[in-house]
Amino acid sequence: MRAAIIGLSGPILTAEEAGLLREHPPLGIILFARNIENPAQLSALNAAIRDILGAGTPILVDQEGGRVARLKPPHWPAFPPAANFENGPDQACFDHFAAIGAVCAGAGFDVDCAPVLDLRLPEQHGIIGDRAYSADPAEVARLGAATIRGLQSAGVIPVIKHIPGHGRALADSHLELPRVTAPAATLAADIAPFRALAGLGAWAMTAHILYQAWDAELPATLSPTIIRDVIRGEIGFDGFLISDDLAMKALSGTPSELALRAIAAGCDAVLHCTGDFEENAALLPVCPPLAPAALARLAASRAAAGLS
Repeated sequence: MRAAIIGLSGPILTAEEAGLLREHPPLGIILFARNIENPAQLSALNAAIRDILGAGTPILVDQEGGRVARLKPPHWPAFPPAANFENGPDQACFDHFAAIGAVCAGAGFDVDCAPVLDLRLPEQHGIIGDRAYSADPAEVARLGAATIRGLQSAGVIPVIKHIPGHGRALADSHLELPRVTAPAATLAADIAPFRALAGLGAWAMTAHILYQAWDAELPATLSPTIIRDVIRGEIGFDGFLISDDLAMKALSGTPSELALRAIAAGCDAVLHCTGDFEENAALLPVCPPLAPAALARLAASRAAAGLS
């Protein structure tokens, strides 16, 4: 399987998409609102994906609660954002994300791109906002741990994001490359929640952010220095590492070029979310197979969520 997770164009798997998945199978698929209409349609789509790629194929969704939710009423319940749990009991947060996990698992997803472990700082861009738990690293770590365990209890793999931290970004990485100028001593607070939860069996998603204190030229997703020295080193994250969406405007280059650069930098797999068939058809043939170390990390994350 290729070290890529791709999006699809719509609510059904087209014949050309099915052919591409057979010829150049990706690690997994990520679905968005354009792919989700109702439970019966979604069940059929996920079954079609796994008929081709296998029963253990990761199918991802962004189901954080609040603004970021792909499974919505009237077919699925609405959930509040992470910020609502600040200073509340661990159990309430655990129960909330166990319920989100149950909804995801019931809809055929086994990976939820949550929790957001970024700090909710007053000066940051609003793209994070109430998706984050708190400005206090210890509070983020406490509630993040409850979230991870809640999702895992439902048989869903969590994805901590956006490592090593989006909290000081003053721009939206969907639209441009944020540049964080804070010194490394200040950034210690940003990485603290990721370090605290590095060993809980979640995946992690990189930030498309340039941190001048660590690498003045390359954003984290493309930086061997940041992935080696900060994410794998100082944070100590030894789990499965994926990029954020390569199609975001923070990065420059074709999806194929960016995939090779991100994997060379140390990502285990890349996300490409547009669902554009031509982009997927260009990306998958050049994307390398998943490395043996990545396969081992993937297996560990599945075991932590009780998946075979």
